[in-house]
This record gives sequence, structure tokens and C-alpha cells, in this order.
Amino acid sequence: MAAVTVSSRRVMTDSAGASERSGRVSAPCARVQAPGATCWKRDIVRQLKHRDLRQHVMFQDLIRFYTQLLEKTSLAKGILSCSVRRPSSDSSISSLLHRNNQLKKTTGELAYQVVELQQQIKIKECVLEEQHARLSEEKRRLAGAFDARRELQGQVEQVQEENMALKMEYDALLERQRGAETRLREEKVRGGHLLEDMIHLKQQAAARMNSRNERRSRAREANLQKQLQTAARSKVTVDSSSSAPTSRSTSPKNENHHESTGRGHTRLFRSASVTSPRIFTSIKELFEKRRGHSVCSLEEDLMCPVGICLSARVPVRARHVLEAHEQGINAVRFSSSSDLLATGGTDRVIKLWEVRAGSLTHRATLEGSTEGITCIEFNPTGQRILAASYDKSALLWQRDESVPKLTLTGHSRKVTAARFSSVPHQVVTGSADRTIRLWDLHRAACVQVVEVASYCSDLVCSENSIISGHYDSKIRVWDTRTVGCVQELPAQGKVTSLDISSDQRQLLSCCRDDCLQLVDLRRWSNDRVCFRAEGFKCGSDSTKAVISPDGCFLAAGSADGAVYIWNVSTGNLETRLPDKHSSSISAVSWSLSGEHVVSVDKSRMAVLWSDI
Repeated sequence: MAAVTVSSRRVMTDSAGASERSGRVSAPCARVQAPGATCWKRDIVRQLKHRDLRQHVMFQDLIRFYTQLLEKTSLAKGILSCSVRRPSSDSSISSLLHRNNQLKKTTGELAYQVVELQQQIKIKECVLEEQHARLSEEKRRLAGAFDARRELQGQVEQVQEENMALKMEYDALLERQRGAETRLREEKVRGGHLLEDMIHLKQQAAARMNSRNERRSRAREANLQKQLQTAARSKVTVDSSSSAPTSRSTSPKNENHHESTGRGHTRLFRSASVTSPRIFTSIKELFEKRRGHSVCSLEEDLMCPVGICLSARVPVRARHVLEAHEQGINAVRFSSSSDLLATGGTDRVIKLWEVRAGSLTHRATLEGSTEGITCIEFNPTGQRILAASYDKSALLWQRDESVPKLTLTGHSRKVTAARFSSVPHQVVTGSADRTIRLWDLHRAACVQVVEVASYCSDLVCSENSIISGHYDSKIRVWDTRTVGCVQELPAQGKVTSLDISSDQRQLLSCCRDDCLQLVDLRRWSNDRVCFRAEGFKCGSDSTKAVISPDGCFLAAGSADGAVYIWNVSTGNLETRLPDKHSSSISAVSWSLSGEHVVSVDKSRMAVLWSDI
């Protein structure tokens, strides 16, 4: 636009110069045409001013060019009119014609420029309208943003006020929590002292009970001896005509009287042995009174016949899958009859399940533990259930009672294993406090404490020995007669579980290096057989593996949710049972009949496997 304006001004200057040069030639004609030209110009100027008032600055350049064009046109017309009225020389006419051509050319160029400027003005008007629309839209958006900002500022102030109130409440709760923690620590200290006092009182009571029982036992034994001696001095005569013996007096007079009755009558002297009904009653009363303070009954002590598995069957499919607990399951165990299953979990209860027709049916729930269960064991008769707990105790239940009959306390950290000893009425517990304790169920007291060098993860009992696994990659063998460590067996890694074969000849250990090791207990050497499999990974520090009842197979659960079974004779993987567990398997158990395998996991699921 600036270039067009400069060229227009240059044209106007040239036109003005031409007018001045030709003014001297055509002055008389100009004077003749002056009134009409002036009137016409006024009209044009008035109209242009009126238009200028309406369009203002946008059309100033166009008006200026158009005015210059009109001036040049009027000048050309004046020159041409003067030339027609008063002809001049040929040279002036030719120059005027030349100028006329130039003016026409200039007029065409200016007209083209005017058209271009009009188009540009229209384009700029459209752009300006769009910009005005955008500006108005942006103003509306800005107004909306200001409103939203005010609302957000109000919300921020409200949230800040709420945060201040919450902070005050949090500070108050924090102060209450600190006070509660202080009281909790004090109560824990008091509880520890009370526990120590209770253990001390129990020990004293057990000692007094033992002393009283010993005194009563000695008194009864002495009384029994007296009765036996009296019975030995008494004499019994049996009449030949009578089948039943009749008691007689021991006086000499009577003896002489019987001798005088003749040889037809025989006299039988027999000492009163333990076949006497009175002696039977005395012995029975003696043992019943001695048993009065025991946690075991006579029926529980009677050994029932236990079946022997001749050949275990390798499971191939799942018969029953169920959600057995409200939280993760840590332990599982079959009873000796194989028709009862016990599971224990983090939800602090033990559940008993009947195994019938390839399915698990809930039978009972055993309560009493204040924290999660870590280990479960049946006694040989299947009438009592022993469990280890995170609450630093071991608990003993009767199978048909929901509350524990006995609670063994004394460990300072969680109890990881609890087993029935080979000695009747004794149990063994292992704990994270690096101790192994031997308990007498008659006295309900700890009779022996063994300090070990490492965290005890699991233990098993064999004849005259206790075998424990530890986190320091050691398996230790303890003699129950001397309560001393007689051998240490190295392991490949942190020991998570132990299991002993039914014939007590082989020991299985599961380690954190994803390996199962089988040791021959008859040789007590460091020779062992390792079992590995692609994909098998020990899922936790308490993963439990088992030996089949016939000793031919090993079973363990993996972190990938599959059960792996190895063949002992070949050392190869026999089968892999996948797709039923969604999390790491924590424990497996093989029924003594060899028919079923049960696996449990951390996601509350229990799976019953079978070969049919």
C-alpha cells in the first residue's frame, strides 16, 4: 500500500507539472471552462467527503488515488477541448496526443491498482471481522476463565480451611496415637513380666505337682507292697468238692483242725498275687489317680492300627478346588486315617475337612490362636491336633473340641514348627528365637530348652532324635537322650521345610535355592540327591515339601502356582500340575493312603488332586 501511495503521488506530481506547463498554452480555454469544472469538482469533493465520513481511514488511500485520477482526467479533457477549439502546431498536437496516451495508460494502471486495493480492502475487512469475532470469543472465554478462577479460589480457600481442620484433627490423633503407643509399650512390658511370672508360677506349680505326685506314688507303692506282703502271708484252702477257693484263717488252731480232717481232704496254700481282684483295684486306682492331672486320657494313649501305603498314586487332575480360608493358607496336613484334612492360615483358625468321594467337606473350625498358624500336626491316632502359631505359642486341640486343650507358651518369637515326639506325651517346638523346646504334656510344661545358632524354620522327629532345619543353610541332628547336637548336615541354601519318610530312612529338605535334597538317614553322610526342574521356584521362606507315603515320589509347590512331583528312583520330574493356583503355593500334603495330594496357596485356595 505504501508503494502504491508513493507511485500515486509521483503520478500526481507529474500531472501537476504537466498542468503547469500546459497552463500557459491553454489558459484562455481554462478560463472559459473554469465555472463548470469547479462545480463538478465541488460535487465530487462533497460526495467524497460524505463517503469519507462513513468509511474513515479504511478508504483514505483509495479516495486519494481516485481524486488524483479525476484531476488528471479533467486536465486531459481541458487540454483536448482547447486543442479542438484552437488548433496549434503539429508538434503541440502530437505532444498532446502522446501525453493523452500516457494519461490513459496511467489511468488504466491506477484503475487496476484501485481494483486490487478494493480486493485487499475486502480481504482485510473479512480478516478484521474474523479477528473481531475471535476477540469477542476470547473476551467471553476470558470472562468465563475469570469466573472459574474466582470459583476455584473459593474452593481453594474452602479446601484450605478443611485441610487446616483435618490437620488439627490429625495432630490430635497423632498425639492420641503416641499416647496409645506409649501405653501399648507399657502394657507389652507388663505382659512380658506377667508372662514370665506366669511361666515361673507354672514351673513352680509343676514342680509342686511333680513332688506331690511322687510322694503319692511312693505312698501308694509302699501301701501296695504292704498289701502284697499281707496277701503273701495269707493262706487259702480249696475244698476238693468245691471248684472255688475259700479263704481260711491263718491261726494254728485252724491249721491243726484241717490236718485232722484226714487225708481225703487236700489243703492248697497260694500267695495272694496280682490276680486278686483287690490288687487289681488297687493298681487301677493308683494309675487313675496318677493320671488325674494329665492332659491325656487313657483312650488317647491307646494306639490304633495305622495303614501302610504300599504304592502311592501320582495325581493327574484336580478333583476339588475351593476357597478354604478368609486369608492366605500356610499349612496343611492329612490325618493318619487319610479321611480328615487340617488347614491353617493367616486368619488364625484351623479348619478340618472330611475327604469323601474326591471332595472336601467342612467339618469343624478350631479357634484359640491370636495370630496366624504356621504348622499343623496330627498325633498317630488322629485324635489330637498340634499347631504352631505366630503368637509365640503352640496349641493342642482335641479333634472334636473347638477350643485348645493346652497352650504351650515360652518362646519369645513366632513358633515355626511343632511336632509330636517319638516319646509318648512329649512334643517338640522350634522357633524364630533360635531355640528348640521339649514339652511334657502330662505336666504342661517345658522340660528342656536347646539354644541353636540360627533361626529354626522346621523340624521332624525320629526314634531318639530330633532333626531341625535352619536359615544358616544347616540341618542339625539332636539326640533326645543327651539333648545335644550329634551331627550337622550342610544344605544348598536357607532351609524352608523338612519331611521324613514313613519308614524314617530318608529325610527331605526344601531350600531357597530352588532345590529339594534327599538324605539317607541310615548312613548319616553328606551324600545327598538333589531334585530340580525347569520352572520350579521356592516361593517363600516357609514353602513345605513332602515325601509320598511309599517313599517313591517327592511333591512341592512352586511360586508359579504349579505342583511339581519327582520320581525318587529316576531323579526326574514325574509330572507338573498347573493352572489351579493363582499365587505361590505355600504347602502340600500327601495322604497316608497314597490316593490324594492337597496343595494350598497364599490366595486362600485349596486344591485336592487325584489320579482319577
